[in-house]
Amino acid sequence: MRRTLFEDLHEDFRASFRTFLEREVIGEEGRYGEWERTGIVPREVFAMAGRGGFLGMAVPESEGGAGAQDFRFNLVIGEETQRAGVGGFGLGITLHNDICLPYFLTYCDPTQRERWLGGIASGELITAIAMTEPGIGSDLAAMSTRAIRDGDDYVLDGTKTFITNGINADLVIVAAKTRVGGERRDHRGISLLVVERGMDGFERGRNLEKIGQHAQDTAELSFSDVRVPASNLLGEEGDGFRYLVSNLPQERLSIAASAVAAAEAALGWTLDYVRERQAFGQPIGSFQSSRFTLAELRTEVDIARTYVDRCAEALNSDDLTAEDAAMAKWWSTDLQGRVVDRCLQLHGGYGYMLEYPIARAYADARVTRIYGGANEIMKEIVGRSMGL
Repeated sequence: MRRTLFEDLHEDFRASFRTFLEREVIGEEGRYGEWERTGIVPREVFAMAGRGGFLGMAVPESEGGAGAQDFRFNLVIGEETQRAGVGGFGLGITLHNDICLPYFLTYCDPTQRERWLGGIASGELITAIAMTEPGIGSDLAAMSTRAIRDGDDYVLDGTKTFITNGINADLVIVAAKTRVGGERRDHRGISLLVVERGMDGFERGRNLEKIGQHAQDTAELSFSDVRVPASNLLGEEGDGFRYLVSNLPQERLSIAASAVAAAEAALGWTLDYVRERQAFGQPIGSFQSSRFTLAELRTEVDIARTYVDRCAEALNSDDLTAEDAAMAKWWSTDLQGRVVDRCLQLHGGYGYMLEYPIARAYADARVTRIYGGANEIMKEIVGRSMGL
C-alpha cells in the first residue's frame, strides 16, 4: 500500500541522513562493526549528527534547533538506522530525540532551556533517562531512589540499571522519591532531577554486556549523597510520575516504529538473499514454501506499518492515547521477533553468521519486547482501557 505519511521535505531529510549513515556510521573501514565490538558509539559521532541537523529537531531555532515539531522526522531516523542494520546506534539517537528531549522541551524553565537545549541539539550534551532500578522492572511506584531537600540542593541516593546512553550521557533525567514517608509503593512524590556529568557521588558502573544492541552503551548508575541543585528539578516537585506517564506514549510509538522498520529491513535482506541463493538448480525464493512465508510476512508488516503511521499522525495532532501506543508497541515488537526469526530461517546456516545483518538483527530484536514497558504491561494497559 502506498504510504502517504511523508512529504518532500521528509524525503530530503531521509536522503541527508542516509548519506550521514553511509559516511560516518557504516564507513568503508567497517566502523560500526568496531563499535559493536567495543560496546559504545564514540561521543564525537553524536556531535557529527548534531552538525548534520539530526539531533533535537524539535528544539526551537532560537534555542539552537531546527524548530521542527514533527515526529515524522524522528520516524525517518528510526527507519534509516534499521534499514542500514545499525540499530544499536539508532537506539542511542532515538533515546536522545524521541524519549529524553520531550521532557526538556516541556518541563524546563527558561534558565534550564538556555543551559541545556542548545547542547542537546548540537550533540555536545548527550541525554539519558534513569527510571529502572534493580528488582522493580516496570513497577515505578516501588522505586527506592531518594532525593531529600537540603537547602538549595537535593541529596540524591540510589541505584539505576539498564540505562541506555548510560556511559556517554552528560545529562541524566533521574526519577526519585522526594517525599519522605508514605507507602513504599506510592507513586506520589516522585520527582525528576537532571544529574550532570561530573557531579560528586555520581558513578557509572560497568557497560553491561547484552545479547544484542552491542554498540549501544547500557550502564548501571549509582548516586551516593549527590548534591543536585534545586535548579535542576524538572517541572514541579512531586509531579514526576505524571510527567513520565504523559511522555510514555511517544516513547512506545518510537519503539513500535523502529520495530516495524526492523521487520521491513529483515524482509528486504531476505528477499535479496532468496533471489540469489540456489538450491536444486533454482533460487530458493521460487519454492512455494518460501513464497508463502514471505507473502505472509509482507502482509503482516504492511498492516503494522499502516497502523503505526496512523499513530504518528495522531501524535502530531496531540491525539495519541496511551492504549493506542501500547497496542502499537506490543504488536509491532512481537511482529519484529516473528519476522526476523522466519527470515533468519530462510537464510539457512548463513543466517547464523554475524557477517550477515540478519544475525545481528535477530539478537537485537529480543529486547524490544521488554524495554519501554514489557509487552505484558502493554496488554494490561489495553485491557484496563476496556474496563476490565
